[in-house]
Amino acid sequence: MDRHERLILGGRITSDDLVGEPDLLRLDGDRYVPGDVKSGAADEGPSSGQRKLKVHYAVQLALHVDVLERIGRSAGRRPFVLDVRGDEVVYDLGAPKGPKMPTTLWDDYLEALSSVRAILAGTASSAPALSGDCKECWWFHACTAELERTNDLTLLPEVGRGRRRVLFPYVTTIRELAASAPGDFLDEKGKSIIKGVGADTLAAYRDRAVLRASGGSAYLKAPLTPNPCGTELFFDIETFRDRCYLHGFVVRINHDSVTERYVGFFMDRDTADAEREAFAQSWSFVCSQRPCIVYIYSKYERTWWRGLQQRYPDVCSAQDIEGLFDPDITIDLYDVVSKQSEWPTMDYSLKTLAKHLGFGWRDTHPSGSASIEWYDRHLRGDGSAKQRILDYNEDDCRAMRVLFDGLLDLPVRAEGPTMRSI
Repeated sequence: MDRHERLILGGRITSDDLVGEPDLLRLDGDRYVPGDVKSGAADEGPSSGQRKLKVHYAVQLALHVDVLERIGRSAGRRPFVLDVRGDEVVYDLGAPKGPKMPTTLWDDYLEALSSVRAILAGTASSAPALSGDCKECWWFHACTAELERTNDLTLLPEVGRGRRRVLFPYVTTIRELAASAPGDFLDEKGKSIIKGVGADTLAAYRDRAVLRASGGSAYLKAPLTPNPCGTELFFDIETFRDRCYLHGFVVRINHDSVTERYVGFFMDRDTADAEREAFAQSWSFVCSQRPCIVYIYSKYERTWWRGLQQRYPDVCSAQDIEGLFDPDITIDLYDVVSKQSEWPTMDYSLKTLAKHLGFGWRDTHPSGSASIEWYDRHLRGDGSAKQRILDYNEDDCRAMRVLFDGLLDLPVRAEGPTMRSI
């Protein structure tokens, strides 16, 4: 900074009890603006129009600004994020968050700073909460042990920190929720008295609490029957930054697992031409298997294929994509799991449920984030990375098949909607 370097990478800045490690410090006049590089989008809004900035990004950036201000090096409260799309998004920390929200992102930072200082001083405490990000954290096992000790509500699938907060005035543990009566949190009209949590959602949470508290087994709420179509495709993609580099399928004929085979279409080079070719090959393959039923887990594949069609409209039409992802042709197994079954697990991720059914991945540390690192190594010339990615993707596809078969084998333990074909 004393030399007025134009750009400082990975600097460490300190003042008083604050320490910041901004990815970038960029010279602006004779002072600095901090920036962070993110593997995701810089905002939560659409690519055009009003952007909703991420509070957790803002708090991190505000810490860097605060340190720079304290040491007399700040060029203002307008740090930036460089995101996965290559966009530079300015975070105006002093601007109101909206027409009806006079508070600022700087206010959010000061509140977070005050909370942290209170925790460090012993005048306040924080409680862990299970979320989708936890499995990537070094503290996962320590936090989970604490959650188990306190019988925390976030150990129930789809009950996060926000839902726990609104449930707390009425019920604070899984055991309490399991012991409650179905109508305890409903008014005389049968509507939930808990703001933001409907009666049906409350009933599902209670069912999960009863299952977990009793140590019971997974079950269906209504019968399921396999679709009679002879060809099944279990479909999973892998992505890297803003590219889809692998489309993987496990193909099975007549519900006979002996017939299973894996087919993958891989993008060896990080170019638009290579991405288009992999997409075109995948589309041609799906068409060659028709009539077929396609299985996915969540809407990720549909979202990406819609985007790929817009990038490469010569491969297929928008109507083609919508036709493929019609619910009669493509079954989202996550919808089936979350709406028509209950499991004694902490979450409904594919890995959690497939492992619960006895399936194992060949890789010792399988994860989507790990596969991104493997693909980066492949692009850099690591000859072993490609096969590792293909094995991982194949295992994800087979895990879907294991879950599909496991769902069909579950007992039906509650009255529910009519039988569904999957």
